[in-house]
Amino acid sequence: MEIIDRFLIAEKQSFFLLGPRGTGKSTLIKKAYPDALYIDLLLPDVFRSYSARPERLREAIYAQKGKKTIIVDEIQKAPQLLEVVHSLIEEKKGYQFIMTGSSSRKLRRAGVNLLAGRALMKHMHPFIAAELGSRFDLTNALKNGLIPLVMNSAGPEAALQAYVDLYLREEVQMEGLTRNIGNFSRFLEAVSFSHASMLNISNVARECEVERKVVEGYIGILEDLLLAYKIPVFTKRAKRATSSHPKFFLFDAGIYTALRPSGPLDRAEETFGAALEGLVAQHLRAWIDYRMPDCSLFYWRTNAGSEVDFIVYGKNTFWAIEVKNAASIHPADLRSLKSVGQDYPEAKRYLLYRGSERLKRDNILIEPCVEFLYGLR
Repeated sequence: MEIIDRFLIAEKQSFFLLGPRGTGKSTLIKKAYPDALYIDLLLPDVFRSYSARPERLREAIYAQKGKKTIIVDEIQKAPQLLEVVHSLIEEKKGYQFIMTGSSSRKLRRAGVNLLAGRALMKHMHPFIAAELGSRFDLTNALKNGLIPLVMNSAGPEAALQAYVDLYLREEVQMEGLTRNIGNFSRFLEAVSFSHASMLNISNVARECEVERKVVEGYIGILEDLLLAYKIPVFTKRAKRATSSHPKFFLFDAGIYTALRPSGPLDRAEETFGAALEGLVAQHLRAWIDYRMPDCSLFYWRTNAGSEVDFIVYGKNTFWAIEVKNAASIHPADLRSLKSVGQDYPEAKRYLLYRGSERLKRDNILIEPCVEFLYGLR
């Protein structure tokens, strides 16, 4: 299998590397640290031995003379190991611990704060266009997503469906995060309609016929498993009343298209419009995590209904980005960007679309979406 270089930078100090299953955490770490002591907690016998006796980690490290880098894959499987890691770091013998994980719930409960200041927190995302280069295809990315596990398979569509069936449902049930997997399955379909939209929990609860509190718990599960996220409204120096509801996104465009039910009455442009916005969102999140950690991702929406899909705001960065799933641009498409420009003249404004020309109108850069995504390096 071809190994594609990722933009995430390996560190010299201890760090957590969190990301959904299949995003390439183990592949990246094994390539970056080929001589490290590697402990894979997904292997049943390894998991049993270390969960039964966490102090075994200390014994294994002491037995490896000269090895100072230790990788613990899927650390959330045995979070009690963190206390041993903490004590080993405190010995100041030059050990570097790299701990990967696909769930933040158990780590948070176990007290990742133990390692506060001693281990960085980094995140792994699906591929981005600039990593893939000529392998990137926008239509395929909207349909099947950019999860490495899916892209590297012989049949991406089948692999994507297996990811949804085996991971999103069975993994949740296996971890004991919910007792009623039928309700959770209905929730997954219902919440897919909220992708790239303001999250209305009451509507989702009504759609899947469960209580609002249950839906709030399910959304928490998706966030803990790093399978979904919310972006807040940009309110800094607001001149108008803004919405208070966050926007909801599934972590990969392919997961969204696999979960969303479709039928004869569904219009393809509706599905692919949300998928395109989600694809841009996942690129921006990856770019911020890999290269611009001082930036944060927001969206802008006034109570009057003006909305701009994304605001990227940081020390030296202020972007307002609107995404249109169309090959041509009409004057009405620029209205929200003009509004945000009135309130924030400092913002660099972009309109991303499916066309091929680069244009500039009213100081708004109109750019092909593919070009913009390739430019996030």
